[in-house]
Amino acid sequence: MSSQASPLVATPREAFGKGVARKLRAIGKTPVVVYGHGEAPLHLSVETHPLGLIVRHANALIELDIEGKKQLVLVKDVQKNPVLQMIEHVDLIIVKKGETVEVEVPLVIVGTPFSGTNALQELNTIRLSVPATNIPEHVEVSIEGFEAGSRVLAGDVKLASDETLLDAADQLVVQVVEPRGSKADEEGEEAAAE
Repeated sequence: MSSQASPLVATPREAFGKGVARKLRAIGKTPVVVYGHGEAPLHLSVETHPLGLIVRHANALIELDIEGKKQLVLVKDVQKNPVLQMIEHVDLIIVKKGETVEVEVPLVIVGTPFSGTNALQELNTIRLSVPATNIPEHVEVSIEGFEAGSRVLAGDVKLASDETLLDAADQLVVQVVEPRGSKADEEGEEAAAE
């Protein structure tokens, strides 16, 4: 679980615009905006390196230190330079302990299907409503021993008691199939040819 908030020191900024943002990035800082809960947007700057380490994880929870005042935030949007892949700007949303948030969580397929079959993952993330301070890093879907024709739908995914599925329950997550060119395919092609 990513309930552990990463600490990050933020400095208020008074100046805005592309030129200011460029100067900030040149000295190893990234402009960020914090918003939510009816508060006026806060324009801040943070150290780029620790921010980069934090945003590598989906739905990263951050404890911002803004001039000694702590603020819990969730990474909402990361804008990167498409060529250099450097972070240019980050939007952060205020979260409070005890409230739920809507997040997309990566799905991880675990286990091995029945011998001679392949698992095809159709969905890479799942949308959930979860407590803001208890966001899972990923959700595991076990396909151990599944035979050809087996399917796992979003509604079948095992979730913690405090997690609620937001995707359609009948959305296909993974299916187990026989590889193309298998004996069953060859028999079907022979029957079709006759």
